[in-house]
Amino acid sequence: VGLLHGKMKSADKESVMKQFLANEFQVLVSTTVIEVGVDVPNASLMIIEHAERFGLSQLHQLRGRVGRGAEKSFCVLLTGDKKTAVARERLGIMEETNDGFRISEKDLEIRGPGEVLGTRQSGVPMFRVGNIVRDLEILEKAREEAEFYLSNKKLTKETSQMIEKIKADFRFKLAEIG
Repeated sequence: VGLLHGKMKSADKESVMKQFLANEFQVLVSTTVIEVGVDVPNASLMIIEHAERFGLSQLHQLRGRVGRGAEKSFCVLLTGDKKTAVARERLGIMEETNDGFRISEKDLEIRGPGEVLGTRQSGVPMFRVGNIVRDLEILEKAREEAEFYLSNKKLTKETSQMIEKIKADFRFKLAEIG
């Protein structure tokens, strides 16, 4: 049985992974340090404890560590007794699909898009323009219109003041276009 965690020295982590890859042991107990950058084709079983605590992206990344070889593989999601409705929804999505794009869309629906003009990467935005998945075409058109509008160097005083207010409100510097 091998052990791998993030507080280990890089050389020690590398040594454990080489041993696992060489089949010197058949069981590797690890933290989420194995989430990315690990390719062990003979790994065929992943057991994730307290899967309800992880987000969809992380669960998808972890599940992707198995099934890289010819052998049939499994990812078992173990959960605690108390799961929130959101956790149950995330786990249901993991049962439904292996499609990373579908998982990403569902994650966006559940967590929210965050601030388009701010720093928050998830959550309900301060204002709602549209649904970023459902309304993608019209949002792209709106962006094109805004770029065209802002590329006009002859802005009115009122427009210039509005742009300065947006910059101040959202701590965001609009890139000069053109």
